[in-house]
Amino acid sequence: MTQYVFVTGGVVSSLGKGIAAASLAAILESRGINVTLIKLDPYINVDPGTMSPFQHGEVFVTDDGAETDLDLGHYERFIRRSMRKTNNFTTGQIYDSVIRKERRGEYLGKTVQVIPHITNEIQDFIRRGAAEGTPDEAQVAIVEIGGTVGDIESLPFLEAVRQMSLRMPRHHSAFVHLTLVPFIPAAGELKTKPTQHSVQKLREIGIAADALLCRADRPIPDDEREKISLFANLPQDAVISVWDADSIYKIPRMLHEQGLDALICDKLQLRCGDAELAAWDALVQAEAHPRHVLRIAMVGKYTDLSDSYKSLNEALRHAALKNAARVEIAYLDSETLEADNVDQLGAFDAILVPGGFGKRGVEGKILAARYAREQRIPYLGICLGMQVATIEYARHMAGMAHANSTEFDPATPYPVIALITEWKDASGQVHARSAESDLGGTMRLGAQEARVQPATLAHAIYGDLVNERHRHRYEANVAYLDRLQAAGLVISAYTTREHLTEIVELPQSVHPWFMGVQFHPEFKSTPRDGHPLFSAFVRAALQRHAATR
Repeated sequence: MTQYVFVTGGVVSSLGKGIAAASLAAILESRGINVTLIKLDPYINVDPGTMSPFQHGEVFVTDDGAETDLDLGHYERFIRRSMRKTNNFTTGQIYDSVIRKERRGEYLGKTVQVIPHITNEIQDFIRRGAAEGTPDEAQVAIVEIGGTVGDIESLPFLEAVRQMSLRMPRHHSAFVHLTLVPFIPAAGELKTKPTQHSVQKLREIGIAADALLCRADRPIPDDEREKISLFANLPQDAVISVWDADSIYKIPRMLHEQGLDALICDKLQLRCGDAELAAWDALVQAEAHPRHVLRIAMVGKYTDLSDSYKSLNEALRHAALKNAARVEIAYLDSETLEADNVDQLGAFDAILVPGGFGKRGVEGKILAARYAREQRIPYLGICLGMQVATIEYARHMAGMAHANSTEFDPATPYPVIALITEWKDASGQVHARSAESDLGGTMRLGAQEARVQPATLAHAIYGDLVNERHRHRYEANVAYLDRLQAAGLVISAYTTREHLTEIVELPQSVHPWFMGVQFHPEFKSTPRDGHPLFSAFVRAALQRHAATR
């Protein structure tokens, strides 16, 4: 039977519950425990797929096609287990499920209420996330509850896990509470009162924390930890200091050295081995001693919030670590990039154009792809970044001056990028494969396999097959592929089922490293393993760096 660790947060949001939960999971996994993580989001949206990246950050996509909270990216980067649709759910999904059951008559005409119907549904979703009763069942599930204790939105979640802990056998659940211990410069001291109030609020709900993670900008002295322990009714060794670190990969060691994993193992009466954190120590060592510093320009339109590209930032960081380098990312707003200032890209070792939706800033991205191609600067286009590279090549190399995507110009005479249902050539002939494809105009989500063409850059990176995650609607129009290839563009990978374009590139005889991919490889990059595509991209940047410095 799965055992559970519930992680809650207090005082303020954005304290790092996701990193804390993932770090604890990493330590437990290193001790031989089969662990998974679940994120409960208190907002009413059904999923983050339609939410603004400026407000919510990136949308992380799982192998099975779920659009989830970005914390699931942290989970996959810290443990070996892949996340699924069931590892993240929202208040909106809970209420939607309950309302559907009520409409089907499953409650037999009873009055449907928050307690017990909503709270029971939350518990069912949590057990589903832990894969209880299946061959994939986790030994320990760490459940991160979004929001802050005291907020009305998260109360049903907190009540549900309180009930759930009571229904379990003794020693099958533990509660970890993350709080803030602010330093007040005028007083010259750390203040524990916010933490005291947060713990008190949690106890009013009926939950007693087994461990406190106290966030601060510095290590918390023992006398302050003793004070917190007295007011929180916890042993002092259960008050864990979590100070600001220059690398998130230091957090597992920080928590382990203060005994958090031992405390949880004791509480849950887990039989396990010692923690083995050598891989995390090696990462921290590599990060602290790079031999090279690379500058990469990321030309996007969500540059005001770096969390919009969280997995992408981490993937570049992982690839740099694998190449004894450190990456400095310059976020350039594609809306501001024009012909009279595009030469600023020449100062960088590589150019990356990430994904996105909508017309805003697209011409700046096209300009960046052209500059990278003409100036022979390593270029990686991801999703929309591949599409703008294809549009640019069609316009300036394949004789289609007004080529575009129907997403941006429905009336374009050369729709080189379009929905499958819109695949038409200049004469109006439809080229859609409606009979054999069920994609239509809907979002292509999740992992799909593609076959890679031999003797290509893509083959040198991936081998014969590539299996990556997708999140897009528009595709490269098959009606124009022959014309693009005749002009020198290489289509180096096609999906095995629908024969859709997955990777485009330029021959290395023409350009040292130029590639666009329709998928999102950043979702599969991990700090311990890196990712072959990003590692190859960073190596190309290193070669340019060496040649131009």
